Amino acid sequence: MSKQTFIKGTLTLIVAAFITKILGFINRLVLARYVGEEGVGLYMMAVPSLVLIITITQLGLPVAISKLVSEAEAQNDRRKIKKILVVSLAITGSLSILFTPAIIFLAPILAEIFFTDPRTLYPLLAISPVVPIIAISSVLRGYFQGKQNMKPAAYSQILEQVVRISLIAIFTQAFLPYGIEYAAAGAMASAVVGELISLLYLFAMFKLKKKVRIRKNFFKSIQNGKATMHELLAIALPTTGSRLIGSVAWFFEPIVVAQSLAIAGVATSLATKQYGALTGYAVTLLTLPSFITYSLSTSLVPAISEAMAQKKFRLVEYRLQQALRLSFVTGGLAVVILYIYASPLMEVLYGNNNSAIFVQIMAPFFIFYYLQGPLQASLQALNLARAAMINSFIGAVIKTGLIFILASRPSLGIMGAALAIVVGMMVVTLLHFATVLKVISFTIHIRQYTKCLITMALSGLIGYVFYKNLVFVDSPPLNLVICISFTTVSYCLFLIAFRLVEKEEIQRIPFIGSYLALLIPRKN
Repeated sequence: MSKQTFIKGTLTLIVAAFITKILGFINRLVLARYVGEEGVGLYMMAVPSLVLIITITQLGLPVAISKLVSEAEAQNDRRKIKKILVVSLAITGSLSILFTPAIIFLAPILAEIFFTDPRTLYPLLAISPVVPIIAISSVLRGYFQGKQNMKPAAYSQILEQVVRISLIAIFTQAFLPYGIEYAAAGAMASAVVGELISLLYLFAMFKLKKKVRIRKNFFKSIQNGKATMHELLAIALPTTGSRLIGSVAWFFEPIVVAQSLAIAGVATSLATKQYGALTGYAVTLLTLPSFITYSLSTSLVPAISEAMAQKKFRLVEYRLQQALRLSFVTGGLAVVILYIYASPLMEVLYGNNNSAIFVQIMAPFFIFYYLQGPLQASLQALNLARAAMINSFIGAVIKTGLIFILASRPSLGIMGAALAIVVGMMVVTLLHFATVLKVISFTIHIRQYTKCLITMALSGLIGYVFYKNLVFVDSPPLNLVICISFTTVSYCLFLIAFRLVEKEEIQRIPFIGSYLALLIPRKN
């Protein structure tokens, strides 16, 4: 199994994650077109419950597997790798058997009492079979990532989205005559099938490329794996704590929003519609560019873990600097485009611009969201998952409290929820950064980040002027593509002029990297 460099592995994930995000976004567009804001609201109210159950089932093991497998691989310890896999599969398999019936049993209570909309029952029931599927596939993904071979995990994500996008229109159309809630359940069912096909692919790749035999002496490996289980849980439990806090906060988010809007005098159906507009339309668009920072984060855990195991402390700082700079650079472009073109984007994509105000208000602050992933991954790789958990808890408490305080005010309503989400996100990112500064030697290159802000401001101004005064195509979608392309080119030219990307990083971009690298001067 070929081991990839940090940049090569990251770029593999970035390309795959880009395709996955685009396909996932198309899925949401198809769903929105068929069921509207209210149907998306039902769908989005059910998703946090699923994520919470999956977080508990995974127990933070994917990150722990990635870290321990990378360390065992550095020591060429095959027996240790087998124990890691066997113990992880035993834990996640047992938990999924326990929690899958739990979500089915609790679905009616969640739908009627907490979400205040009984129609959420059907999406909740439809998604429950996916829990054991994701539990097993996450172990296999962690294994491949620990091997620093990102291709199987990347391809499986693409495959999952291709299957889902092939089925979502069929399922939603088939169930729509029975009601919006059944159409939302059909969309959930397409996700289950997609995850199942993805798992089958990962299993096939594991069987093809594995260097350890899992079934041989499986139960004996479990009995002899107590030390391995303790190592896994020492990393996994704090990591789970961090993710569990985020998942619990997200689980309570639609509940608190629904209850707060009820206090503000908003009817149940309207509250569901508004929540769908905020989270299903606006937040979905805002998180679309995060495929790059997700890819950086995934590659960062094994890369930093390996460097720490070999006591290469300068390499640790270099990797983190590299990840943060690339996150800021790519996130900055996303902020510029989403802020300037919020209204036309929503109009072209969803057929209305009702959610554009959410995008425009939240976009400038989402640069913190794009930086959060690499920072959290670094804390996990540095055995500081407990600190990350505390930071996440503080942010979750602040966000949930502010949602109730702001969204329950009639003058703010759903906008109060949007503001609370932004504040909670910023708090967690700043706390993560402060924690990193305490434990590793890290230089903040103020000049570099100032250049990034200048690049954002200049390209944003140029894009805005071009959009307002130089429109020459009588087709809104084509006009939007031209304007975004012009803004992106302007942004990239400023990046090159300010030397915010390195020649080596550009050269590793598939197909076009060697040509683009010619535009970047060598550093003196």
